[in-house]
Amino acid sequence: MTNAYTTRSEGINALSPVDGRYADKCLELRPYLSEAALIRHRVRVEAHWFLFLAQDLKLPELKGISPSVIKVAQALTLTAPADEADAVKAYEARVNHDVKAVEYFVRDQLKAAGATHAQLEFVHFACTSEDINNLAYALMLQAAREHVLVPALARVEAWLTREAHTHAGLAMLARTHGQPATPTTLGKELANVSKRLHYGRTNFNSVAALAKINGAVGNWNAHQVAYPEVAWRAASERFVLSLGLQFNAYTTQIEPHDWIANYCDALARINTMLIDFARDTWGYISLGYYKQRIVAGEVGSSTMPHKVNPIDFENGEGNLGIANALLKHFSEKLPVSRWQRDLTDSTVLRNVGVALAHTLLAYKSIERGLGRLAVNPPAITDDLGANWEVLGEAVQTVMRRYGVENAYERLKDLTRGQRIDAAALRAFVSTLPIPEAERARLAALTPHDYLGFAVALATDA
Repeated sequence: MTNAYTTRSEGINALSPVDGRYADKCLELRPYLSEAALIRHRVRVEAHWFLFLAQDLKLPELKGISPSVIKVAQALTLTAPADEADAVKAYEARVNHDVKAVEYFVRDQLKAAGATHAQLEFVHFACTSEDINNLAYALMLQAAREHVLVPALARVEAWLTREAHTHAGLAMLARTHGQPATPTTLGKELANVSKRLHYGRTNFNSVAALAKINGAVGNWNAHQVAYPEVAWRAASERFVLSLGLQFNAYTTQIEPHDWIANYCDALARINTMLIDFARDTWGYISLGYYKQRIVAGEVGSSTMPHKVNPIDFENGEGNLGIANALLKHFSEKLPVSRWQRDLTDSTVLRNVGVALAHTLLAYKSIERGLGRLAVNPPAITDDLGANWEVLGEAVQTVMRRYGVENAYERLKDLTRGQRIDAAALRAFVSTLPIPEAERARLAALTPHDYLGFAVALATDA
């Protein structure tokens, strides 16, 4: 496919950064979500429908269709002719209707192969534009998910799982409300995100792509009046299933887009998880838990030469926000249509590629940022070692076990809002009216080994 912006001079005039500044990072979505892709899938659906009428339903008027016409129709379902998009746009310029332009293009392709005038009447037979559109968009969104979005997401998830295993035992100070809290491990925190993404990816993958081909208001009116002997409902279901989609028999002129809303919501939830992760990682870089590998020749600040900024996580967060704003609009707007249809969904659907491009751009930014991270164990270990007060939870919980009165309050007086060291904590433990073995166990406890099942959870992820 020819790229719209293949030179710097063209790209710099683009209105959208996904087709300009960031075009090279979104290229793999173009075969699935560009206007050329929409035209390709519309042509594909029109050709499939023509073949279905001839070969599955065996309509008598198509009985004598020639092998050369069949061959061209089959070719149109598989590969775009070299001039397909330009030719369809030329038709559209004349007739001012994008789907009718596709119909005329397909008719002319079959006519050149020897189709008769009577046979050509079965291109777009009994179809409304939305019979073609809803199938095309379903194929596009399904393919973009399978071939681009899920693989990109899986790479981030794989990094998280790998690093969770590597750092399963690296004890780390947790922070709740931004304050020092019960210890965890770096691996366990990464495992949390990996598991969330795995759930999100599974949910996103499970959204079934629905489609219909049932005429102007969803009742097969024209189909039934033309061929009352044909079981059109069953035939339409066979056709939709043959394209790898699921059939929706209950629609108006448009397939109601509920599945697209589910698709967008599932993707937005994943993006929200990654916004959370990007912000946390940004914070860990700020704390020094991570260092960023320096790339020779790069500049971090126009005036402060020492800086290595976490720009990949910032860019990721920003693009995820833009993507989610669009995705949430799609999920709220697309299922709403006045009576049997209005056209507001048409212009909105043309922006799905923009939302998915910002999503992909964010995934790549985060993936690039992950590749530059280097764990800084001394900083993590030193921070934890400076916060012995986090063992207050452990001590007061053991005190509760043995019925020591006001256990929580006594530890609160000792630790709340102030730092204590190992000596102070052990001195406190030595006074407790609990079994000697328990005092010894608590005295030996350090923030670095007060980890619960964190190591096992990280390892199991």
